[in-house]
Amino acid sequence: MFATLLMVLVGGLVALMPGGAPAFYGIGFVLVSMAAAVWVRPTELFTAPVAVPLAYTAGLFFAGGAGDGVVGVLQNVFTGLAVHAGWLYAGTVAAALIALVRRTALGLEQRRSRRRAAAG
Repeated sequence: MFATLLMVLVGGLVALMPGGAPAFYGIGFVLVSMAAAVWVRPTELFTAPVAVPLAYTAGLFFAGGAGDGVVGVLQNVFTGLAVHAGWLYAGTVAAALIALVRRTALGLEQRRSRRRAAAG
């Protein structure tokens, strides 16, 4: 939810900028993805790489432009998803790597605490 809210805010800022500034939206997405993977609860670590592309899409409804009615807005969203897929992949991979590292560290910590409990 927090990532979606942030991406909607970033999308609104991009919509106010002249020319749309797609690089600003992409950089914002990568930063939000990394923050989401760091801040998510340990029990929900594997949801971060799934949730951030949804947040990216939600923000595109604001960053993509007004378009002509519902069809125009959807066309802008799908075009944004296709044209700027590199940013989408980069943010998703960053979130997945951070979640994987966090999960591995938590697993090692649990293993150490079990060994200490068994030895003590």
